[in-house]
This record gives sequence, structure tokens and C-alpha cells, in this order.
Amino acid sequence: MGMLNTLLQAVSSAPVGGAIGAGIAAIGAGIGIGMIGKSACESIARQPEAASDIRGSMILTAAFIEGVALFAVIAGLLAVLK
Repeated sequence: MGMLNTLLQAVSSAPVGGAIGAGIAAIGAGIGIGMIGKSACESIARQPEAASDIRGSMILTAAFIEGVALFAVIAGLLAVLK
């Protein structure tokens, strides 16, 4: 009976965990994309002739981070709204 009570308590706190997870995913994506932008600006300042290559890599990496963050936010919101 103790195991059932533990499971029921975990299910009742799932929306809180989902909301916290969605928030952390959004904050993490913002920090990650900011670091990518910072590194790209520093790289372009050091080597201006490689700006187009650096810019392309920056956009691709930022898109991957946004995709993962979007998936995490949606999963968190599904936990909240369920």
C-alpha cells in the first residue's frame, strides 16, 4: 500500500515538475544561444574573412538548440496540461 501512495503523490506533483522543466529548458536554450552568438562574434572579429562560414555554423547550431528546447518545452507543457 505504501508503494501506491508514493505513486499517487508523484502523479499529483507532475504538473509542477513539468512547469519547472519547461522553464529550465527555455532558460538553458537562451543561455546556449547567447554563448553561440558571443563565440561567433569573437571568431568573426579575429578572422573576418571566415565570417560567412562562421555565420552558417552559428545559425545551424542555434537551430539545433532551438529544436531541442522546443521539444522540451512542449513535453513540459504536456505534463502540466495533462
